[in-house]
Amino acid sequence: MKDFILPDIGEGIVECELLAWLVSEGDIIVEDQPVAEVMTDKATVQIPAMYSGKVHKLYYQTGEIAQVHKPLFAMDIDLQSDDARMPDSQDLGSQEALMPETDSTTSHKDNAPALREHQSNVPAHSGYIETFILPDIGEGIVECELVKWLVSEGDDIVEDQPVVEVMTDKALVEIPAKYSGTVVSLCYQQGEIAKVHSALFTMQVTEANSVEGDIKSSLDLPVSTANKAQKDEIGNRETKTVTDNGVNLNHKVLASPAVRRVAREKSIDLSLVHGSGDKGRILKSDLMQKPVEVAKTSTTSVVTKSTNQGQTRVERISGIKAAMAKQMVNSVSTIPHFTVSEEIQMDALIALRAQLKDDFTVQGVKLSFMPFFIKAMSMALKAFPVINSQVNDDCTELTYFHDHNIGMAVDGKFGLMVPNIKGVQDMSLLEIAVRAGELIEQARQGRLKTSDLTGGTISISNIGVLGGTVATPVINHPEAAIVALGKIQRLPRFDEHDQVRPVNIMHVSWSGDHRIIDGATMVRFNNLWKSYIEKPMTMLSTMR
Repeated sequence: MKDFILPDIGEGIVECELLAWLVSEGDIIVEDQPVAEVMTDKATVQIPAMYSGKVHKLYYQTGEIAQVHKPLFAMDIDLQSDDARMPDSQDLGSQEALMPETDSTTSHKDNAPALREHQSNVPAHSGYIETFILPDIGEGIVECELVKWLVSEGDDIVEDQPVVEVMTDKALVEIPAKYSGTVVSLCYQQGEIAKVHSALFTMQVTEANSVEGDIKSSLDLPVSTANKAQKDEIGNRETKTVTDNGVNLNHKVLASPAVRRVAREKSIDLSLVHGSGDKGRILKSDLMQKPVEVAKTSTTSVVTKSTNQGQTRVERISGIKAAMAKQMVNSVSTIPHFTVSEEIQMDALIALRAQLKDDFTVQGVKLSFMPFFIKAMSMALKAFPVINSQVNDDCTELTYFHDHNIGMAVDGKFGLMVPNIKGVQDMSLLEIAVRAGELIEQARQGRLKTSDLTGGTISISNIGVLGGTVATPVINHPEAAIVALGKIQRLPRFDEHDQVRPVNIMHVSWSGDHRIIDGATMVRFNNLWKSYIEKPMTMLSTMR
């Protein structure tokens, strides 16, 4: 008789909750057959048998917490099995034996006799069961948030069809299918964090894609009738029971080991906590609320008043919001900022835009002021290339960029994003307007590409569209400067004859990297940019 040691499930997990036994004491099992379902902080996992033999003793009851590297059950190993041997350190640490729970997948060995028997019973047209592994998205990204499934279990999909949208700290990415076939199971729920190189979903690949050696199939072994009866018995034991006063005291509590540990520390009865997660799963935030007290009366049902007073809600900061937070902290802590403010008279530009607006509309383009600001900035950068440069971390090298990749801060679907227009110096006003419209729309839909969010050299933040007038913008690291545009206001100003007249004024605020830009340079650069905006016809002499 040998003890089966619960192997390392990965990611620093040291314990898990035993959800259900898939076998009973005395059952005959075969290698790779699922024997138990356990739940970690990350996912529900099936534990497969490492050997064939007979189950002798189960060490845990359903709902108990099992410890990693501790005996899970005892079994009499079939000594006639080719693979009957003592587990070594690689067996105990292997993560290949564990996969997220699915309806039809579990790891296997190609030379297992039971697997060959199972494959012989699969219809010829069914192909293989393929586990789709979340690929490396690039740029050192190790996890992403699952935003939306584009398919459902049972859907037929074709090769290269988008199946899921995931959000990294850079952009929203669509993951396409590698093969044609049928979706069997989805390993993550929407809103969960998926790890790169982990199982994303499983699918039954059509026979046309089933080329030997091209894919690795993962097939479930058939579950015996005794096992099914055992699961039914477990389900019956977990049937909810209700007291005379209508309070549920014996329902199955869905909570991760980490949540259970917090509950133990706070002496909270999880059966009295309402779970806000999927299928009533209890989250850590639920434990911060006051548990419902059981009414101790046998004749009448007591309804407890609920109140929101004093409650809090915890929300995970992830994806682009988390990336923005880190970016801002890094920028403020590493770049010495200084700010220069100025006001710009907009009357001439307002008149020019009114003249060109109809021509742009005929071409299907909405003309705003932003293309003028961007083009004027590019022309001013030619005279002040240091504004379009970046310094390295230890401030020993300065890199000048030929291309003017000008970014625009956009209040997008997933928070603040700064897509940039590449190569503005070689673009016309119409081309800038078209590209700016595309990027703004993609940002609002959450469909910006990583390339749109990287490689910027200078940025514009338009707080005026929201009603702001003056701001001190934070530089978009590793850029050297950013400008915030305020709203246009009609204000009184003196003309050259000391006569008061109404003028359309826009306040602008520049922030610069004081390691490489001094105040005088920033003011001169702003004056040139301002002159192009206040007298837009002067741009014609140098515009291309």
